[in-house]
Amino acid sequence: MEDLMKLRASIDEIDSEIVRLYKERMDISKHVAEYKITTGKKVFDKTREDEKLEKLSSLADDEFLKHGIVELFEQIMSTSRKKQYQLMTEHGIVEKEDFTEVDSLDFSNARIVFQGVEGAYSQLAMKTYFGENCNGYNVDTWKDAMEDIKCGKADYAVLPIENSSAGIVSENYDLLVEYDNYIVGEQVIRVDHSLMGLPGAKLSDIRTVYSHPQALMQCSDFFDEHKDINQVAVRNTAFSAKKVKDDGDITQAGIASHISADIYGLQVLESRIQNNKNNATRFIIVSAKRVCRRDADRISICFETPHKSGALYHMLAHFIYNGINMLNIQSRPISDKAWEYRFFVDFEGRFTDTAVQNALRGIREEAIALKILGTY
Repeated sequence: MEDLMKLRASIDEIDSEIVRLYKERMDISKHVAEYKITTGKKVFDKTREDEKLEKLSSLADDEFLKHGIVELFEQIMSTSRKKQYQLMTEHGIVEKEDFTEVDSLDFSNARIVFQGVEGAYSQLAMKTYFGENCNGYNVDTWKDAMEDIKCGKADYAVLPIENSSAGIVSENYDLLVEYDNYIVGEQVIRVDHSLMGLPGAKLSDIRTVYSHPQALMQCSDFFDEHKDINQVAVRNTAFSAKKVKDDGDITQAGIASHISADIYGLQVLESRIQNNKNNATRFIIVSAKRVCRRDADRISICFETPHKSGALYHMLAHFIYNGINMLNIQSRPISDKAWEYRFFVDFEGRFTDTAVQNALRGIREEAIALKILGTY
């Protein structure tokens, strides 16, 4: 049996040679970048890379080595591309994002739309962001809200996008893809759910509770303790309060904000029944205009990747290599592609940051599709 130290010494020599060759390869890739800068050729050449991977893997004599060679050279070529993207940015070749910078968003005479009825959390988010006396109105669905800003009936829409307990509002992620509307701001609202019924009602009277599906989910512990109560989903928390008032049935209750109880003349039977006492919902402010504040430092994008092993890793590596802090990542199924997914990423940075320019260039070239959802 060979001595372990000698074996390790041999590996060290090989590793040193690999590093030397890697540095030599990266130096050559700089010249490749210069050629592409001069000719306007794209950095990512999928056909060339696929051919190269097939040729290199054919040099191995078993499947394990073939797989390892593909993985190794995918990483080497990915790193080479990132260096070329950086060099292109250094040469001033930057794709300017088509957003108009402003010192502040124009709220004067703005019409703001929210989904739900009077007393909805979306209305509370609207008033917190735009001011108590803002010119707001409500619609039945989130899609209606997006449609209203698309056609110019409203200037801004307020949409819930994520709850700290129940997760994302998936429909609104899909609407951001469907519509050419853009995120221009956000507002986080603390969400305290109250159980409310008709005046004079007691908890023991309640047989049916109405609320939005997310609110019901956020109060699952309460329902675990009251298994005799039926849960019925409705389109909005405040709508549940309105329904209880309109139906006049003492066995019904709604889950909504305490403001809704005041608006609809209901009695709060129990307060703060949500599982997480620090429960909060993040709302996005959406506009049809591609506009952003100069001090915006958060960017939201979505992209589609090739449906193959490692594709998502290579997209996210653009953030890693450029030192960009990711804040959030979500996925949604692509409606016309079974078992394929679109990814949504929020990250810190500005369009003028070199690191952001490098990352977006790489994702734009290598992804199947990229959409900038906004910066705020």
